[in-house]
Amino acid sequence: MKRAPLDPMGGEAVYEGPKHARATFEALMRITDVPNHLSRSEESELRSRLGWAVIRAIYDALPEFQIRRLEGMGFGPFLRLEELTPDVALIQALKERWDPECHAFLFPWGHMVPTLEDVVRITGLRVDGQAVTGTTYRSYQEPVERLLDLEVRGERSSLVGHTALQASLGVANARHRTGEGQAEYLARLTEDARVVLAEEEGEAADRDLRRFLILVIGKLILGTRGDPVGCRCLPLLEDQSSVGNYAWGAALLAHLFNSLGTSSRETGVAGFFPLLQVWVYYHLPSLGRGVARRRGAVPLLQCWRFCRDERSLRRQVTLIQDSLDTIPFGHVQWTPYVGENDATQPWVERGRPYFGRDIWLHCFNTVVPLHHRLVARTLGLHQAAVEFPTR
Repeated sequence: MKRAPLDPMGGEAVYEGPKHARATFEALMRITDVPNHLSRSEESELRSRLGWAVIRAIYDALPEFQIRRLEGMGFGPFLRLEELTPDVALIQALKERWDPECHAFLFPWGHMVPTLEDVVRITGLRVDGQAVTGTTYRSYQEPVERLLDLEVRGERSSLVGHTALQASLGVANARHRTGEGQAEYLARLTEDARVVLAEEEGEAADRDLRRFLILVIGKLILGTRGDPVGCRCLPLLEDQSSVGNYAWGAALLAHLFNSLGTSSRETGVAGFFPLLQVWVYYHLPSLGRGVARRRGAVPLLQCWRFCRDERSLRRQVTLIQDSLDTIPFGHVQWTPYVGENDATQPWVERGRPYFGRDIWLHCFNTVVPLHHRLVARTLGLHQAAVEFPTR
């Protein structure tokens, strides 16, 4: 039977199944190899890029009324997550499997991709609501000065220095002191932040909250590769009563997909890469990269920790790629969330209408398609035409 061409925007297609997937996969792998410049410093670079510990320390210092406001915006479950040690080798191995034409990972058995259900269950962020988009500007100096009382880095820039932003929230020195344990470190940062943050509602408290949200969104949700923090979302934060209306989880996925499309020789990805780790832990458990802990905790990122591997990163990437080449199709977990107690996760119930849908993902100027049913098409299963919404 003749094979229809792959139309990444939907349409009816019939494939020859795993045979086609294997041929496509082998062709892709011929043009990719493992970077020879991976080093142990990549782990600390990824960890510092997120700035997770600093954000958690500032969150713990916020007065109760600010915590309630963040809860109402839908950020509460996400901000209570504990830091997950980066698995640099796994992230790099996944990046080398990314198919930029289809916006999905290409494995020997076909395509797989994190979905909105994975995002909402793993992170607790909202995936329903208004798209994270709007007008972008050449320079954000005026809104940054007016809403944050800070300065951008350069005349035509949307970036603020992360050191200045953290200092405005009370964390002027985020370096570990000699002999300082992690608990002592976090307690010190929290105490420093508590001294600076406004204790009562008002203009100063509103500015504190915007600064904190810029840090959370610019370093965790829509993080960049460098130290500066992006402020493109600042216009959406001016009216704080509407911040919770946006689908920040969907924007996270769009930003991550866009980052995965960069050169495979660029190590790491921008954005919230812990999502990829936990997605693999659930869907490809035979890789053995994660260790289950705290069963029943939600969001599900809290249920896992990274199984540390002392081998060189280059060796780890090679072994992961070899394992991905040989995982039997039957070992792939396609429905890992069966049996989860959704009653304890209201964010899951709100996002359920978007599960299983092919949909456009928006993150400001980035718009990418989420091909939920691409796996069925790659494996040779008949799929009816897919209609993408125009908005």
